[in-house]
Amino acid sequence: MKLPNADQAIVQEPKITRYLLDLTSPKGKSKAVFFRAFGFTIEQWQVMADALKQHATAHEVTSTEADEHGTRYVIEGVLHTPDGRNPQVRAVWISREDEPNPSFVSAYPLK
Repeated sequence: MKLPNADQAIVQEPKITRYLLDLTSPKGKSKAVFFRAFGFTIEQWQVMADALKQHATAHEVTSTEADEHGTRYVIEGVLHTPDGRNPQVRAVWISREDEPNPSFVSAYPLK
């Protein structure tokens, strides 16, 4: 199964600039070190947003979980990066009842 409405997926700038690529973020620092090592930058945050959207359309959903906030979708696979090394990444998306388009939640390296 593919992420529903993946072609309309939303990646908000703060998820990239204040979390995934922010070396000062308590929760995102280790992720920032990882993703920056592959050439992603805060200044060109849209490159990472586009890569995450492409990741969502290219790979199958590996698991889902529904709760009062909506349905979370986990997607695993290669993330295309600026330096071309393209690591395996797990990304989480959520679809809420009031918003049919999935929103990006988080991403992290697969071991």
